[in-house]
Amino acid sequence: MASRLLRRQVMTLTDAAAARVRELTEAAGKPVAGLRVGVRNGGCAGMAYTMELAEAVSPLDEIVEDKGVRLLVDPKAVLFLLGAEMDFKVDRLTATFAFSNPNETSACGCGESVAITPVSPEQLDAMA
Repeated sequence: MASRLLRRQVMTLTDAAAARVRELTEAAGKPVAGLRVGVRNGGCAGMAYTMELAEAVSPLDEIVEDKGVRLLVDPKAVLFLLGAEMDFKVDRLTATFAFSNPNETSACGCGESVAITPVSPEQLDAMA
């Protein structure tokens, strides 16, 4: 199954997200391997996206290089993030990364968590 995943990039970034990732990695003050993206259990809808600057690439990370930046996708999150697009949105009161994820089935009212169904083996076959 892993070989099927490698044929398709797990996720993409908008220009705004790539610019913000670049800003964060350049401002880190130390060498950064990339922005690690994943999901964790939590929140009222069941799952939340996670992000952190990573000093090193884990051997199992799925590496996504898009628009000149590097994302390190946690291997446990790959099936939840397959086909997702990460954006960076700024409005009058907030600035945040936002995900457009075809695997999301619902979101909580506060916007802090989502319900995500992992990609099934049948969906993987259809993507190949």
